[in-house]
Amino acid sequence: MDSGAYLASQLAKGFARSLQQRAATLGFSPGQFPVLLELWADDGLTQKQLLARVDIEQATMANTLSRMERDGLIERRPHPTDKRAQLVFLTPRAKTMENDAVSAAREADLALFDGFKTFERELTLEYIRRLLENAKKL
Repeated sequence: MDSGAYLASQLAKGFARSLQQRAATLGFSPGQFPVLLELWADDGLTQKQLLARVDIEQATMANTLSRMERDGLIERRPHPTDKRAQLVFLTPRAKTMENDAVSAAREADLALFDGFKTFERELTLEYIRRLLENAKKL
């Protein structure tokens, strides 16, 4: 297949499978990982802020947060000034898994580049960044 979009989709699926194997033992799913990354960087965001940072559909975010709450990864607290909003915080369990989760993602990423020379990996990443910039313009 010569479609870049199709190949990118297959690559994302491969990464998700690779991360899933590593993440399952830690207690999170690949779909939760971007939310975890944002909260590790800046805990206590609103759902709207998370939506802007993670760039997924609102319904997907709501479902992801519900699953994360069910799984004991986040807790929601009332916003101090906006009665319609809630702040999303990591639980102590989620905070302690950061290093292991980031390592798992790094391992999954490196597995995709198995057999690549360093310059090939760096060049591929640069091409992907350029493709993503082009995709933002569409």
